[in-house]
Amino acid sequence: MKILSIQSHVAYGHVGNSAAVFPLQRRGHEVWPVLTVNYSNHTGYGEWGGPIIAPEDVASVIDGIEARGALGQVDAVLSGYQGGAGIADVILSAVDRVKAANPAATYTCDPVMGNARSGCFVHPDVPPMIREKVVPKADLITPNQFELGFLTGTEPADLDSTLAAADAAMDMGPSTVLVTSVERPERPEGTIEMMAVTRDSAWIVQTPHLPFKANGSGDVTAALFTAHLHETGSPAQALAATTSSVFDLLQTTLDSGERELQLVQAQEFFAHPRLQFEVTQVR
Repeated sequence: MKILSIQSHVAYGHVGNSAAVFPLQRRGHEVWPVLTVNYSNHTGYGEWGGPIIAPEDVASVIDGIEARGALGQVDAVLSGYQGGAGIADVILSAVDRVKAANPAATYTCDPVMGNARSGCFVHPDVPPMIREKVVPKADLITPNQFELGFLTGTEPADLDSTLAAADAAMDMGPSTVLVTSVERPERPEGTIEMMAVTRDSAWIVQTPHLPFKANGSGDVTAALFTAHLHETGSPAQALAATTSSVFDLLQTTLDSGERELQLVQAQEFFAHPRLQFEVTQVR
């Protein structure tokens, strides 16, 4: 499988392509990373060095790949944080060209906008742009529960409202929705859930909620779910494998005492997920 991953990059730590590329490679996939920023570290530190890459320069990299006649080899396009409309246009143009060359290719959009604790942390122009321009082009979206609510103008909370919100998101274009950081009021204390939803079915998985903030974990989740869905064709199997790998990555990171994701130390969990969590069909 070949993946065109258009995302940010950091030298220190793991977010964006710095988080997504290695787990995909460890599963045996070819990844072509296209960078939208080249920062020293993620912005959660409050200061960083390095440039935002101009949309025309990002487009030039994709043009160069196309000039090699390679876009028809792409099985999936993957995008994450989008800093503005210029990058969105570049990504959507790439998706159109990939699908023209390979109609079986898919587009995964991680609609990064915010979370329940911090609210929206992107420029105010970005969420409407993602909702109106990007999501309708996607085959798979991977919002957290907060982002799902924004995209659909709803307030997903319990199982039924979260399923309804996922259905509303699919009405916009995607055929599959992976909802991360699901916090249903009826779940056991100290747990967190993730849900995969299609038109016909839905599955949920529950894990212990590890007590720390892990920048980049959503990028790993979107990448691995995309890969497992292509590998198996089964959202349920993709959910089980992704949850297993990401939980073990987070546990490894927590045990290390380090702030940044311990991707190298957890690499065997990407290659060989333990499948330790039960996936339950809820529709």
